[in-house]
Amino acid sequence: MVAIGSKALPLRIAEICDLIAECSVAGEDNTYNQGGRRRNMSRKSMKKTKGLDGDNSGKNTSGGNYNSNHQDQEASVPHTSFLRQQVDPETAKYFTEISNVIEGTEIDLEERSSICGNALEETRGKEVELATDYIISHTLQTLLQGCDLNQLCTFLQNCSKDFPRISMDRSGSHVAETALKSLASHLQESDTQDLVEVTLNDICRSIVVNPVEVMTNCHGSHVLRSLLCLCKGVPLDSSDFHSKKSSQVLAQRLNFKASRVDESGTHGLQMGFPDMLKFLVSEILKAARKDIEILQVDQYGSLVLQTALKLLAGYEDELLHAVPIILGCKGNFIDKNVVKRLLSLMKETAFSHLMEAILEVAPETLYNELITTVFKNSLFEMSSHHCGNFVVQALISHARNEDHVELMWKELGTRFKDLFGMGKFGVVASFLAACHRLNSHEQKCCQALIGSVCMENEPPRCIVPRILFLDNYFYCKDKSNWDWPSGARMHVIGTLILQSVFRLPIEFIHAFISSMTSLEEDHLLDTTKDNGGARVIEAFLTSNASTKQKRKLIVKLKGHFGELAVLQSGAFTVDKCFDVSNVSLKEVIVSEMVALQGEISKTRQGPHLLRKLDIEGYAKRPDQWKARQTSKETVYNDFISTFGSKETKYNESFTENRPKTQKEKIKDMRKEIDTQLTPFLAHNKKKSGQKRQSDGTERGDVKFTKHATEDDVGKSKRKAHRKRKHTEKM
Repeated sequence: MVAIGSKALPLRIAEICDLIAECSVAGEDNTYNQGGRRRNMSRKSMKKTKGLDGDNSGKNTSGGNYNSNHQDQEASVPHTSFLRQQVDPETAKYFTEISNVIEGTEIDLEERSSICGNALEETRGKEVELATDYIISHTLQTLLQGCDLNQLCTFLQNCSKDFPRISMDRSGSHVAETALKSLASHLQESDTQDLVEVTLNDICRSIVVNPVEVMTNCHGSHVLRSLLCLCKGVPLDSSDFHSKKSSQVLAQRLNFKASRVDESGTHGLQMGFPDMLKFLVSEILKAARKDIEILQVDQYGSLVLQTALKLLAGYEDELLHAVPIILGCKGNFIDKNVVKRLLSLMKETAFSHLMEAILEVAPETLYNELITTVFKNSLFEMSSHHCGNFVVQALISHARNEDHVELMWKELGTRFKDLFGMGKFGVVASFLAACHRLNSHEQKCCQALIGSVCMENEPPRCIVPRILFLDNYFYCKDKSNWDWPSGARMHVIGTLILQSVFRLPIEFIHAFISSMTSLEEDHLLDTTKDNGGARVIEAFLTSNASTKQKRKLIVKLKGHFGELAVLQSGAFTVDKCFDVSNVSLKEVIVSEMVALQGEISKTRQGPHLLRKLDIEGYAKRPDQWKARQTSKETVYNDFISTFGSKETKYNESFTENRPKTQKEKIKDMRKEIDTQLTPFLAHNKKKSGQKRQSDGTERGDVKFTKHATEDDVGKSKRKAHRKRKHTEKM
């Protein structure tokens, strides 16, 4: 048994915890939970079976319709069983002393690099034994982090032939990960690319000899994904390529966040080796072609293929070559036999994730073939499945044109109520977002949404409450007597659907606006106190609804603005309410917050809210505060009456193809005031000897002094009068 120094022992505890955590990440199912009740809303966890690797690491296979044929195929994967060789006592003692020296005292960087380099020299010919030793592997990680690039590359080149074996070991995988991260950090330095490229080339050529074994191993899969990221130049800790959170996926599907395909290809990238990435992926697929049916349903193999596809985003030729292989096609086209098998595979957990990645990066020609050949006439059936519905969501989210939306509408447009009843809320939410993104079928989608939650003779006031509590309403046996469930949490997808609705043109959402303004005061207050519900209120206040309708809703919150300002979600709602309100309503909001300044200042959003609304100014001199707000509103109104028509015409001609709504026109005018009128006001303040102060808000609002603002208002009015008089003479 190997002894370790007393100074090194405490550090091991933290490192062991990190190891357990990383193993958990490498083996996670990455199932997307869409919020609310979990029934029929997420993919089933994968069944655990005995691992194939030598140390019995957790080896998961796909859940669902996994049959004996898949098991027989998995058994055919070529596998080499490795036995750990025990490190000789003398070497173990040496690395224990090295561990105590490095971790027990403070040494300068130059001396540390020298010690690490000398210690790595002692690993020559023993790399596998040392890297796979549970204790010494931690010391080896420290050495790889502290050595210089030449020493690091020498170590990796010496063990490159055994890199797959090290990567598939529980302890060795952490050594491999550390080495790759150190390589990535050295790429930031100049004149290092050639040496790193030679080292990576040796590692890649070693892996492609038998890539399936590495891909289907719990630890090897994670190391291989990191290697792919390093070749691309993506940070190795990037969650987009290891395990993307369900919230990120949902945000992309509902147009709240741009997907990686839509983002700039160079955003966040470091120095990379794109040719090596293409070579590695191509060789992996070439070697794995005969075992592709195994990789499709294997959790870890699927994760490697997903990462490879996402990293190839933008390389159309490589994707057109890779995707047919991954789908199991014999050529470059999808035949009937393949279609039948794919429809069955999409009900498997691992492959459903893989198909989502394919749809995310597929070139348009390939996407067209998939939707017309594979998915056509099967969309509703696939949407009904607990795994398949996520694939349909991805298909809808990446629709490219109106023809795609039309094809989907024919199969899903009349089935919203059925989808809600089965708990497949994400499919409807994704469809609504796609309609908004492509400006297609928006009105039909709104009507179908209303029809799914509202009977023919029911008033529209029931629409918003039932969507806010989607699962509560649809799982209720007596829907005719359903009422607002006090104290219940609002459904995440329901709140997101309403947020999407209020982004649509006003002519399509009159029923939703009517329902929103009909909410009772206590129900509105419950909505504002819920995180998702508060975002719905904010979406309504920034929608194309009229100012009168918005203020009708704000009035119902009188007496609660101070209470809401203290809440994290409510603070944003108060902010939006203040923007929409007239001077009298603004005074009501601020007056209710004065007594709670201390509590509000302690919240995260509180300081910004206090500055923007100038609560302190109102508390000290309410008359002056009101005068400033009145003057500011007068400036905006006067600017609109004077320059509104001309400015609107300019914006419609050069910035948008569709007519702007009244809200968008006013917003553009406000921006024009901020950029052109504000410097003029600041100049007047400077001339009058007054010190200009910023309120620190994100919008760049300006605090107007009484005299300067009134003077500006007068000038604006006289200018407008002269302009009208000149026009009449002509």
